[in-house]
Amino acid sequence: MSEPDHGVDRRTPPVPLRPLPSRPHPLRLHPLWPARRRVLAAGVGAAALLGVAGRARAATAGEPAVPASVAPEPGGLAPYASYWFPDSLPEGTPGPGIVWRSLSRWRPEDDPDLAHNTATVPLAERFTPVPANGTARAGQARIASLVSFAPTAGNPSQGSPTADYYALTHWAYIDELVFWGGSAGEGIVLAPNAPVVDAAHRNGVRVLGNVFLPPVAYGGDLRWTRDLVRRDSLGRFPIAEQLVRVARTYGFDGWFVNAETDGGDSALATRMREFLRALRAAGEPHGLRITWYDAMNSTGRVGWQGALNALNQEFYEDRAGKVADTMFVDFRWTPDTLAASGALADRLGRSRHELWAAVDTESRGWDADVRWDAIVPRTGDHVVSYGFYRPEWTRNHLADRSPGAFHHADDRFWTGGSLDPSRPAPAASWRAPATVVADRSTVAGLPFACTFNTGHGLRWHENGEVTSDAPWNHLGLQDRLPGRRWVVHTAGMRPSVTLDFADAWRGGSSLLVSGTLTAPVAVGLHSTRLPLTRGSVVELVHATGSGPVTVEVGVATREPSAPGEPVPYTWLRTGSTGAGAAGAAGWCTARAALAPLAGRTAYALAVRITAPGRTAVVWRLGALSVHDGARTRCPAPPTAPAVDAAARQDGRAWLRLSWRAAVSGPGGRPRHYEVHRWLPGGGRRFLGGTCGTALYLPGVLRAGRERAAVFEVRAVDELYAVSAPARTTLPWEP
Repeated sequence: MSEPDHGVDRRTPPVPLRPLPSRPHPLRLHPLWPARRRVLAAGVGAAALLGVAGRARAATAGEPAVPASVAPEPGGLAPYASYWFPDSLPEGTPGPGIVWRSLSRWRPEDDPDLAHNTATVPLAERFTPVPANGTARAGQARIASLVSFAPTAGNPSQGSPTADYYALTHWAYIDELVFWGGSAGEGIVLAPNAPVVDAAHRNGVRVLGNVFLPPVAYGGDLRWTRDLVRRDSLGRFPIAEQLVRVARTYGFDGWFVNAETDGGDSALATRMREFLRALRAAGEPHGLRITWYDAMNSTGRVGWQGALNALNQEFYEDRAGKVADTMFVDFRWTPDTLAASGALADRLGRSRHELWAAVDTESRGWDADVRWDAIVPRTGDHVVSYGFYRPEWTRNHLADRSPGAFHHADDRFWTGGSLDPSRPAPAASWRAPATVVADRSTVAGLPFACTFNTGHGLRWHENGEVTSDAPWNHLGLQDRLPGRRWVVHTAGMRPSVTLDFADAWRGGSSLLVSGTLTAPVAVGLHSTRLPLTRGSVVELVHATGSGPVTVEVGVATREPSAPGEPVPYTWLRTGSTGAGAAGAAGWCTARAALAPLAGRTAYALAVRITAPGRTAVVWRLGALSVHDGARTRCPAPPTAPAVDAAARQDGRAWLRLSWRAAVSGPGGRPRHYEVHRWLPGGGRRFLGGTCGTALYLPGVLRAGRERAAVFEVRAVDELYAVSAPARTTLPWEP
């Protein structure tokens, strides 16, 4: 009698496969992979999970860029995102820059980087406006996104001094983000860093940490699986409790669990299911979620099904009820297996849209060959949801990785070739998310402000002036940007509308409209649910680089009658400005009272610009805000700033700075904090910002022969009003 194959295709080695246009094609392991000493998040560990989605490519185009030579910083003070093994550590010695840690021994009170890795922005509630086109559907398919922001080891906790970063901004289409990474050589349990969580939460997106049990071929060891699901003498699962403790302490939303280490048996599978149940029971009261990856099946062996079926159902839903909140279906899926998966979810009383069908974008991005009709057909209901594997291709594939080039590529990925979600590219092979999934927004209360800051830039601006000429990234400083980029209506020529990094009112970027205006041009901005009163006002900070323009602001007090219909704006005149107007670098503020709309709700905001004749226009929008009454109050300052640790070398200092949170004022808790260096000759230089209460400052240069460096910490509120400074100093050695 032959041994049952338990759903594993004997024609291929036991590695996950991705569907190709006709049928799955076997892929053999690259012989050099197991010999790599240090594996990056996108390499041995990360590529292993999701089939061929990067298995042979991860060492090249798919990996985040890492400098060829990075000099170690004095003092070892730099904080990094946390990663662990469940309990047992690998044999041997970790590679350079890698620290092996055991999650079983982690305690918050012993974590020296806790303040740097704790997210503070709460998860915002979202609403779904009427879609901008007739093909995007609300209440059906959703999108998960698996992103590797940096290597597992050495992923900075609070941004870094480069603009070359995957600063994703299309949160409106994402339901869940997985902080992707892990490897047998570094660590296999990853907690997301705080800036990613803070930016996602501001836009209502959940962020999951990653539990990755790698294939044996990539260094996986079954003892790590057993460590993960081990019970203690009281029958509890200590690592499940630790995972919940980590997520609650750091402020993220749950775990993506991927068991790909082969060699188990049915008893181990049962223990895994019980572990997931314990993890869910401990996390659910705190809003934590679990996503299970289609790898281990009920036999305890690894056999990627490409489906929800009888072999893996028990990790998603068993006789007692829900085990995982969602399942990520491996690349082996076919139209038939997805249809059967959705039908099984229906029979289980679960939403079929809790199943993510894997879509590989790591190597080809929008040129990926995807059988879209199997997931989100153009006619008929969506079959399941889908998950992007490595959408940071929009950055990684570029020769020019400047912020402007990245955002142009990222807009094309999420919006489509037309770059206008209200006018989707017809019959395009790439089914951009904006043409499939209804966008969502969190702009539902006053005050609201946006400075069009993307979370990275070539310099830092404040009130139109450059206060740092150093490149930077920190997603926690990112604004709530317009979800639809860009809806443009004009009877004439369509100008270019983009986020631009050459100038800004605040932060690193502004909204730029450029081109010859032959008719008025309306640019849709935010979808909102803002209650308006007699004291409500809208303000714009804008600048014209060439040619005078007339600027109006649009406020819609009802939604379109149907998807794809125009938004019914009421247009309010805000005056005109020309090049060289008063204010820093030509920036000026325009204001419109919303008293005529009192008692109503603002459902959308827009701007409309008009130029005389066929005028070439360069116009920037630096800030947009809606609030009640005059902006007269500043937030309370933080207190007790202190240098917690420092190292000095050759006239530079590396230090950890911390402070106590500012008391919540009339505008609520601070949006974030900003740290400046007070210069001996007068003036300030921006050093960084964070939503938390601790910041690492690398390589601060001594100014001449000053005796001490002076640092100022300010609280910033939702309208970008800035508090008085709280100061501390760092003495220089003689």
